[in-house]
Amino acid sequence: MTKMPIWFGELPIDYANAKAKDCLIGNLGIELVEAGEDFLKARMPVDSRTCNPAGVLHGGASVALAETLGTWAASFCVDPAKHHCVGLEINANHVRPAAAGSSVYGVARPLHLGRSTHVWEIRVTDEGGKLVCVSRFTVAVLNTPGKY
Repeated sequence: MTKMPIWFGELPIDYANAKAKDCLIGNLGIELVEAGEDFLKARMPVDSRTCNPAGVLHGGASVALAETLGTWAASFCVDPAKHHCVGLEINANHVRPAAAGSSVYGVARPLHLGRSTHVWEIRVTDEGGKLVCVSRFTVAVLNTPGKY
């Protein structure tokens, strides 16, 4: 069975990275790096911005990466002239630490793409591909007033 692309149109990855530059996303060094037919991938450095006092990736930084990926991915699946997406709920299981001086990668894939809600799974791995965190993120798809 061939998978069909889930995206509404062209993926504006450069636009998203530029828009995120001066907010939490950019301050944490999160950068969208790749998209496939059914996934969106980002990189985040493990450095002084994202580590806890023990010198490993802070769990909250993993969650920020997951929510960033899930929100952008959901937003790329809807018509931006009519809808926008906001987070409803996120959970995360932290599996192993990631050491300072490296990067982690998050990959978001949809579990459910409905008309009014999406559910995304985001897997965060270290540079060796080992699972660091797995997250499930629920998104509300809202009508944008005055846009249709």
